[in-house]
Amino acid sequence: MTNQKSCVIIVENLPLPFDRRVWQEANALKEAGWAVSVICPKNDKFPENYVCINDIHIYRHSLPLEASGKLGFVLEYMAALFHELRLLVKIYRKHGFDVIQACNPPDMIFLVTWPFQLLGKKFVFDHHDICPELFAVKFNRKGLLYKTMLLLEKLTYLSADMVITANDTFRNLCAGRTGKAADKVVSVYSVPDHKNMHRVEPRTDLKQGKRLLVGYIGIIGNQDGVDHLVRAMAHLKNNMGVTDVRAVIIGDGPDLQAVKALAVDLKVTDDIEFAGYLSGETLMSTLSAVDIGVIPDPYNEYNDKISMNKVFEYSKLGIPIVSYPLQETMRLLGDAVEVATTNDDAGLAEAINRLRDDTRRTEMGQKALDRAAHSFSWDTEKEKYVAVFEKLIADKE
Repeated sequence: MTNQKSCVIIVENLPLPFDRRVWQEANALKEAGWAVSVICPKNDKFPENYVCINDIHIYRHSLPLEASGKLGFVLEYMAALFHELRLLVKIYRKHGFDVIQACNPPDMIFLVTWPFQLLGKKFVFDHHDICPELFAVKFNRKGLLYKTMLLLEKLTYLSADMVITANDTFRNLCAGRTGKAADKVVSVYSVPDHKNMHRVEPRTDLKQGKRLLVGYIGIIGNQDGVDHLVRAMAHLKNNMGVTDVRAVIIGDGPDLQAVKALAVDLKVTDDIEFAGYLSGETLMSTLSAVDIGVIPDPYNEYNDKISMNKVFEYSKLGIPIVSYPLQETMRLLGDAVEVATTNDDAGLAEAINRLRDDTRRTEMGQKALDRAAHSFSWDTEKEKYVAVFEKLIADKE
């Protein structure tokens, strides 16, 4: 152990460095002179138990299953908590730490921070998702488990010395319903680092003779609306007679096979490229080929309040954007988004069709680029993020 200020970050749902938000946070702390360790799950693409990247120590653990039902989520989270506590002890002995940052979901990681808080360590909660709303959307109910999620969220907030939220909507909603003092909650948006988001020579194989390429990037889960994009492609082709558009779907997730099966059922497999998980220059060359970026997440009480990473990624590249009328998305983009007039695949298809017009598409792409230049800066967000940790250390001293 050294006298260098240090922290450990716990994230349960994605491995590092795949989780872009957490990886940028870890590097921001490292650049500010902190020693950083991370605890996260492993998967087929990131199978190592331990790896050191950019002087950041990454400790990964296995999970027994990928949750699909309520019991599955409970088993996954219990297994994760066991490994997180085990690895916290290991890191404490090997590297030491002054601050623990826990990233949700789930809102249960505060349980493994308690023993270390009793030893004087500070706890920062990085609030990625509003889990009660996510639960309600996934299971279409608000019963005892929903109330339990609200309680866990409140306990996490009250246990934390500081809370970092993914947007101002979360900050206002959750600080109010948990009773956390407003000056203990700071919003930090998941804006991509401009150094890693840039246009390159676009891939020429994706359009396959079509005039325009529609794109999606993100997780493919049941609340992410990728099925809406597949249905919109079928609606464009079969109901509107639009045959000059192809789509590329970048990403992976538990609903990938179901979405692929839907494309087969709707007979649009030739019109959609499932690119899988991409990174680095391959990702940039694929995104650089996209003419219209789609945010297909349908309206519900969860999607209405979250800040989609796609907002920042499309905007940074000047890609014109199509979305449903979601409160947080529209607040971020203003008039730099083509909004579907109905919350269904027909409305999404019609919004895409409006951007087939070259003049309109160019105008909306420029608006998105301008929005990114003036409002979306990782340097600004990074400064707010690091300041939270510096304040905790200053207060401790």
